[in-house]
Formats: sequence, structure tokens, C-alpha cells
Amino acid sequence: MKTEIQSKKGLRTILSVSVDKETIQKKMDERLNELQKEVSLKGFRTGKVPTSVIKNQFGKSIYGEVIDKILRETSTKAIEEKKIKVAGQPKIDLKTFGEGKDLNYELQIDSLPDIKLKPFDSYKAIEYKIKIEEKIINEKLKELSIQNKQFEDKKEDEKAILGDQVTFDYSATVDGNKFEGSEGKGVQLELGKDLFLKGFDEQLVGVKKNDLKNLDAVLPANHPKKELANKKTKFECKILNIKKAIENKIDDNFAKIMGAKDLKDLKKLIESQISNQYSQALNSITKKEILDQIEKNHELNLPKNLIDQEILIMTKNLKKEEKEKHKINNEKIAKSRIKLGLLLNEYGEKNSLKVTDDEVRAEIQKQIKGMPGQEKMVLDYYQKNPSASQSLKGSIYEEKIINLIKSKIKLEIKNINTKEAEKIISKFNKPNLDQGNTKKTKSSDKNKAKPKKISKK
Repeated sequence: MKTEIQSKKGLRTILSVSVDKETIQKKMDERLNELQKEVSLKGFRTGKVPTSVIKNQFGKSIYGEVIDKILRETSTKAIEEKKIKVAGQPKIDLKTFGEGKDLNYELQIDSLPDIKLKPFDSYKAIEYKIKIEEKIINEKLKELSIQNKQFEDKKEDEKAILGDQVTFDYSATVDGNKFEGSEGKGVQLELGKDLFLKGFDEQLVGVKKNDLKNLDAVLPANHPKKELANKKTKFECKILNIKKAIENKIDDNFAKIMGAKDLKDLKKLIESQISNQYSQALNSITKKEILDQIEKNHELNLPKNLIDQEILIMTKNLKKEEKEKHKINNEKIAKSRIKLGLLLNEYGEKNSLKVTDDEVRAEIQKQIKGMPGQEKMVLDYYQKNPSASQSLKGSIYEEKIINLIKSKIKLEIKNINTKEAEKIISKFNKPNLDQGNTKKTKSSDKNKAKPKKISKK
């Protein structure tokens, strides 16, 4: 094999690679000998078919298979010989080939830029430490109490009011006819939540146990049976039971119902949960502050093929006119992503950072703990989607790099409360919202800090 640099312009290199016909013939003979042991043809015993017969019948496909293998092996070797850091998939342009001929081809390679990392001396950022006020914790406790309220039976002659839980059987008709799903047994509704059909709850106000109640409702527009969508429906309901809500006493017993050891422990869990969710948003602000400085302090030539590929990923679900409308902005975002990705990866490589399989498994376990009752679903997701595990590995790797950078720069620790946190997050998000009144791409909110709603669990 001979390799020469045909041309080099910027980050694009074209190599000329040639493989002599003797080498190709040797590979062909090796493959024919392999096939001889496997091929079974009429008139010959397995393993006894002459190679000339195999070549006569399968020569073209064998040659194609051998050439594909040679191209893979020689292109990899050529890149290693010239010590090129490849960006994306190289392109192969065949010049001469064919049985009894030398193989000549050109290898078009986009390479990664050389990166010289700047020192951390001038970098600085603020890291926020949030304190959750007792008032916020108590409000969350009260919310949990309301969400997890208990019910007790009302007397048989007591009428249902909003907030009561009514249990009933029903039979429904449309234009006097039964339909699939027109009967239900033991349905429970908390009156006032309007979770069944619009206006259904209010018609059950005033019913008593053992009543037979006829009422009207309209089936939803998104009903699975199109012919039933928006249809007026008559319901006959047999009231089985009525329960009234009883207020939970917020004490150790309630805490145990919620899965905590006692009330003190439940408060700690609530505080930790709220703190963690604010911290996610605040940490993204600190991260953005660091990334902006890293990007600003480095100049890089970027491979065009990586930019094109990133834009393709970002805009794959957009219509042609939307792509054209935001073409300049999308290119800017793509370049920023690639530049930061290359810089962060360089920090990781220079500091020998790696992510182990144990760390990925630990992160998956962490996710499982945060989703009680859905453990199997989470495990199945990662087992059936290798790309998801790879993406998770990438996130852990990036977090390691960011933590390394934090340990090297001037990091000011600022203690704040929830009110101050809301102001900081709101102020940070406002410029992103002002820019983003255009149609969103995948990347339009990439810098947005998201103060997630506090979980009801």
C-alpha cells in the first residue's frame, strides 16, 4: 500500500492511496480458500468444490467483498500513518479498480482542528447555594396533605357536594344505542375535578347513596371512535357510595404514609427535593457563564461536515421554509455547539477524564430511585436503547469536565433564598425568551435554566 498527500487545504486533506494487484489477488485467494470449506454445490461434496468453480460462479461478489474489506483496512491505516484526527466519516473516491488491476482511490478527510487551551486565570463564575425557607416546606406539606387526603363514608341520606368522592355504575347511549365502552362499573369521581366528562361532576351534586341519576354529557372530540366524537350522550348512573374528604393531620403517621420515617424526616426529604430542583436551574446558569467564557477565549476552525451534520440534526423536524427562515441562526448555534464540544473534550483528554460502566450504572440507579414504581420501565429503556446509555455516558463525562473547570477557576459561592433564586432564574431566562419568539428548533432553548415544578411525590 502506498499513501501520498494529494492536497491539504484548511482542515480538509485528500490522500491518494494505491494497493497493488498482487496484494488484492492474495486476499482473493485467501477468501476463496475460506469459502471452499463452506460452499456446497451440486456434484461436489462440502469442502471439495474447486476454487476455480467457486470463482466462476461467485467471482464478482467475492471481489466486491474483498475490495470493501481492503478499503476499510487501508483507509484506516492511511489515516493512522498520516496521524490525522478525523472529523466525521471520510469519503472514498475510486479511481481505478477491477480484477487483475491495481486499486487506486482518493480519501477525502475532514480533520479536527489543533486546540491550544487557554489557562483558567481569567475565568470566574458564581455558584449559588440555596436555602429553603421553613414557610416553603410547610406549604409543600400542606399541598401533599391535600393531594393525599383520605375519604370516609357519608350517611345514606347525606347528599353529595363538591369535593366528595362518588362511586357509581353507569350505562350510556348515543341516539338510543349502546356503544363500545358504554358501560362502567365502580367508577370513582372526586366531584369538582371534572376528570370524566365536561359538566358531568356538577350533575352528580345532590345525589344520595342508592339513587338512580340520569344525566347528559358530550363525548370528547378526540374519542377513539371518530363516529362518537362530540356526540350527545345519555347516562344512567346507579350511585353506589358517597364519601367525604377528611383532613389529614400532619404528623408522624402522615409522614409514614408518605414513605418517610417521621415528620422531621419528611421535612428533610421535601427540603432536599426542592433544593435539588432549584439547584438544577441555578447550576445551568453557572455552567452557561463558564461555557461563554471558554467559547469567547478560543478561536477554532471548524470542519464544515460537522457543522452541516449538526444543522441537519437540529432541523430534521422542521419544514423547508422554517429551515430557510432560521438558516443563519441555526448555523451560529451549530458552530457554538461543535466548538464547545471540541473544547470540552480537549479538557477531558488533557486531564485523562473517563467515565466507567459502573458510573453509568450508578446514574441509572439514581434515576430509578427518583421514579418509584417505574423501575422496570427505566431499566428496559436503557437495555433496549444502547444510544440512550451512550448519551447518558456523554452527559456524565461533560459534568466531570465542568466540575474540573470549576475547581480551577475563581468560583464565588453565593448563598441565596428561594425568592432570590426565582429572580436570578427569571432574569437569566428573559433574554432567551425575547430571542425565541421565532419557531423553536431543538437548540433554541439550549441555554434556558428550567426551575422544575416540585414533584408531588
